[in-house]
This record gives sequence, C-alpha cells and structure tokens, in this order.
Amino acid sequence: MNVPRGKLIAIGGNEDKGTYPNPSSRKKYYLDFFELGILKRFLKEIPARDPQIEVITTASMIPEEVGERYLSAFGILGVNNVRLMHIKTEEDALQPDYVERIGQADGVMFSGGDQSRLTRMFLNTEILALLKQRYWQEDFVIAGTSAGAMAMSRTMIKGGSAKASLLKGAVKMGIGLDFLDSVVIDTHFVVRGRFGRLLEAVATHHKTIGIGLGEDTGVLITNGKMIETIGSNLVVIADGYNIGYTNIAEVEKGRPIAIENMIMHVLAKGNIFDMESRRFFKDATALKHAQLPEVAE
Repeated sequence: MNVPRGKLIAIGGNEDKGTYPNPSSRKKYYLDFFELGILKRFLKEIPARDPQIEVITTASMIPEEVGERYLSAFGILGVNNVRLMHIKTEEDALQPDYVERIGQADGVMFSGGDQSRLTRMFLNTEILALLKQRYWQEDFVIAGTSAGAMAMSRTMIKGGSAKASLLKGAVKMGIGLDFLDSVVIDTHFVVRGRFGRLLEAVATHHKTIGIGLGEDTGVLITNGKMIETIGSNLVVIADGYNIGYTNIAEVEKGRPIAIENMIMHVLAKGNIFDMESRRFFKDATALKHAQLPEVAE
C-alpha cells in the first residue's frame, strides 16, 4: 500500500503558542509549553535543524494580526526563519513567488478562520498540487489549526449548528484540500459541543472516521493512518466503518437521524489510534508490542 512520507498535525484551536503563565491572568494554563506544546512538537517532527516555516493566514479575516502571533510564538521557541503568506484572493494564490516558497519550505502551518476560504483559494492551484506532492514524497510536515485542520480531509465540514445536529441537513459539508481520505475533522470540539455534528457528518459519508479535536489539542498523523494525540485536552474518534442501519438517506430534512453501531473512542495525550485497523493503543510502547511478530515456543 502506498503511504505518504510526510506528516500532518491537525490542531483543535486555541493552541498555546508559548505565552508564559502570568499569576494575574485568569487563564488556566494546562501546558508547560516548552516541554509539551503543540508548536514545539510541530518543529520536532521537521527533520531540518534550522527549518524554514511558512505560515498561511488565508483562512483568517485578520491575517496580519494572526501572523504576528505566530511570529512571536516561533520566536519564543527560538525559530526565526518564519515567513507569512497573506494570500487573500484567488489571484494571490497563483503568484509564482508563493509556489517557489512552498517548494523551499520545511514545514507549513495553516492558521484558523474559515475553512471555506482555504478551499476557495487553493483548490486546483499549483500551490496545493505542490503541497500534496511534497507530503506524499518527502519528509514534509503540514500543520493546521481550527479551519486549517478541518480543511485537511477530502470531505470537509463547512459549518452547521451544533445544537441542531443529528437533525438531517443541520451539518453543511463540502470538499476539502484532500490530504486525507475517508476522514472528517471537527475542531473546538469540547467547548462548542460538536459531538452530534461529527456523528452526523460520519453517518452521512459511508465508512468514514471522524476526528473531534478539543481546544489546545491536536493529532499527529503519520503514514496517512496513525493518529497520536498531542496537547492538553482530548480527541474523540467516531468510527463509522461498521455502521448498520441509518435512516439518513430517507428521512426528511430537519427530522432526527438514527445511527446503529457507531463506535466511539476518547483519546488523551499519548494515546494512539490506527485508522486502518481501527484499533486503539495506550501509547507507542503498546503499539510496538502489538506489531511485533509472535515467537514460536
């Protein structure tokens, strides 16, 4: 089976970018960022010693402000070879300079915002074709937070009310950037109560794995199938591979959806899920032991 050499990091949003804990702040800090932070893990997965990072702010409506936050965060981590791509129009996305920079980068980070902006700007462009080529053929790392994470899959959640989910038609679906197939990703999952939204998205698309990412939590995806949870919160896996009965094809819009045999897993930091075999592992050691061949007595 052909597998990508590159890695994906999908982040649920509100990732700790390196702010020092402040005793006067009301924010609860879950991480010692420099030891456990998601951005540091992003850098760790890049093989280059002095990596060139490109931050694509296209999804955001405040790209300059978002870009400065990333420059500051990477600067705290000692990485200053970071450039910003404020691609705001379809015409911007066609500029040869941006394509050349993607070819020179060691890692790319998509910011949050509106995932539909990413697909509108990048589908059928040379930039996206080059990103896919490098992801499949090189030790290349692509990360995305919030909208940047949701757009990674072929089938993408465009929007929809969390409160009205599991009523047919409440979740709006679209085409994503297609780094992953048979996967649907949702973000800000816990705080915004998007469980039902993810279940409806999975039930709508046959044999799909749903990944619900909590705030300041992400998944490292290797070989296009292995999910490792990173960050301070949790990840919910909705495995729709063995769904039995569902009325989603026949029920009228706005009516409740029935789903038989949706399997759920909840992953904390360090837990691993194999999307191909659909197996849960406590950690990397448990995965390694499961992969070792049995020795005959």
